[in-house]
Amino acid sequence: MHKPTSQDALLEKAFGASVNEMYEQAQGPGASAALTRAMELRSFLAVAEEQVARVRERVHQASAADRDLGELSADDLRMDAAWLEAALDGRDGYVAALGELLRTMPSPSQRPEKPVQFTQPKITTVPPAPASARAGAVRARRP
Repeated sequence: MHKPTSQDALLEKAFGASVNEMYEQAQGPGASAALTRAMELRSFLAVAEEQVARVRERVHQASAADRDLGELSADDLRMDAAWLEAALDGRDGYVAALGELLRTMPSPSQRPEKPVQFTQPKITTVPPAPASARAGAVRARRP
């Protein structure tokens, strides 16, 4: 079971499968690059969103109405604010990267059933014959 993220519905709509199914498909040999990258970004996003939630909860607990005002620490709150900003920056970056990936990937009707396999081009021309020892030699001027 995977922790939910804010982008799961968007991913499920784009790939037409549940998050668990997408992770299973991404592990398979025929997984598309877009699905594999989307699942990697989703995993990073889940961690970032978990960090945001942890810091938010810590701030809520520190500033709860039933807490003694003498326990409040401006230094702790400043540190939490900096940590929250970093976690939100990370989350925003993953959301943006995921959005860009989904925006640029081919639509389901354009995706090939099987991965495209490229063949190496075959050389069909015969290499030129070796040049003679005198080829390209400059003639000396006669006096």
